Amino acid sequence: MKSYHPLRRKEQEIRDIAELKAILAKTRYVTVAMCRDNEPYLVTLSHGYDDERNAIYFHCAFAGKKIDFLKDNNRVWGQAFIDRGYVQGKCDHLFSSVQFSGRVSFVADATEKRHALAVMIRQLEPDPDRVMAAKVTDARVEATNIGRIDIEFMSGKKTEKSNGSDQ
Repeated sequence: MKSYHPLRRKEQEIRDIAELKAILAKTRYVTVAMCRDNEPYLVTLSHGYDDERNAIYFHCAFAGKKIDFLKDNNRVWGQAFIDRGYVQGKCDHLFSSVQFSGRVSFVADATEKRHALAVMIRQLEPDPDRVMAAKVTDARVEATNIGRIDIEFMSGKKTEKSNGSDQ
């Protein structure tokens, strides 16, 4: 695992891996940055976090700009963010965030695709069993492109109370 620039404000650092994973499992979206030929590209993805595999699953089209970028360079940097709101009069913002890096691969195996769809649906839907029964069919599994980000590095930061002054 690479070491990355240390956080300047150590009191905001999330050191507990379980807390980092909980943020990934709670958020509905991640923002993922990619690059090819010195050109950056940024996308926001609905996702499902698989704790056992330490991976993020997402679904997407089989062709397009994102796919072109990932075929050329499968390394990504991403962020999950929980917005706890701006603190009026304090010039402060409360949040939890996880930064992650990893490599994207595309899932071909139907069993893993079903697993990935179940992970995503459980994370995103209030009634996942009903949605899985209705939507996860053999035809849909075959027709769905699933990406998997295998996470190689994670760090996090949070502010739970305002440090700003009243002035």
